[in-house]
Amino acid sequence: MQLQCPMPKLDFDVITLGHGSGGSLTNKLLDSGVFDLLSNDVLDKRHDGAFLELNGKMAFSTDSFLVSPIFFPGGNIGELAVNGTVNDIAMCGAIPKYLSLSFILEEGLKMTEFWEILVAIKQACEKANVKVVTGDTKVVEKGKGDKVFINTSGIGAIHPNANISKENIKIGDKIIVSGNIATHGMAIMSVREGLEFDSTIESDTTNLNHTIIHLIEKFGKDVHLLTDPTRGGVATVLKEIALSTNIGIDIFQKDLPIDDHVASACELLGLDPLYVANEGLFIAFVDASIEDDFLQTLQKDENGKNAKVIGTVVEAHPKQVILESAIGGKRVVSMLPGEQLPRIC
Repeated sequence: MQLQCPMPKLDFDVITLGHGSGGSLTNKLLDSGVFDLLSNDVLDKRHDGAFLELNGKMAFSTDSFLVSPIFFPGGNIGELAVNGTVNDIAMCGAIPKYLSLSFILEEGLKMTEFWEILVAIKQACEKANVKVVTGDTKVVEKGKGDKVFINTSGIGAIHPNANISKENIKIGDKIIVSGNIATHGMAIMSVREGLEFDSTIESDTTNLNHTIIHLIEKFGKDVHLLTDPTRGGVATVLKEIALSTNIGIDIFQKDLPIDDHVASACELLGLDPLYVANEGLFIAFVDASIEDDFLQTLQKDENGKNAKVIGTVVEAHPKQVILESAIGGKRVVSMLPGEQLPRIC
């Protein structure tokens, strides 16, 4: 359900350099926006940092977001920032709890746009059940930024059933992707390139933490590794894992889940979907003994209805990822050599 969050009346229609001064304009901006909208018991103390009670083993992650455009089909930079860091924590087998939130705003950014981003952040936090507890806001001169950049850091408690590590991967493990690949990247590119299809390609940005925790509670240490294939896509993530663990990986083109419109967009732009960024997707390396049960459980989840087993860990060709094509040919999958899609997340 879309939250009703009417924008408060402000003295300015756009962000000015004064909003980054730390003075009265900064306080008015934060009071009427960030603090009121994201209010919680920790943030409301308005200290230089957050006072948190933490017990046991924790996971910590940070990320910066500079996507262009900042509004895209299926989302905006605000929810992308929350979901991105929430998912990084979840990939560690942890339950995300707290986020920091820092903005770099460009002079001239419309207040209506900033408010829409804040509302998306609020909604994403509530959906993921995390709190923004500290942050910062800076303003740069017009032309020295691109509307808004966001940095988020997150912290969460490792689930007691989790043991997520590359070192746990073994020969015979099954590789499962949670949904259709390349959707986020092509949602961004379709807007940039002005492509038109029978239906709009929307970003898959979402929080995955509830899905991940359910799987860890059920399958525990048989889930050997979790990772989200954002920049660089599925191919780059698998190649990084193969190199760092000295294992071989076989994947099969016929098993790769991809939406028909996304596949068409990739073909039109000459892009390999294996290298296109994802934002609401994860890859799991699991023990072969739980392959069917894990896949069926994941497919019953809203975030895993298109999940597929795409490959296997093998003893042959260590440090290499080999793709078997739909017609039976094989090729080596390399790491993305450069920036295929800049400013994608």
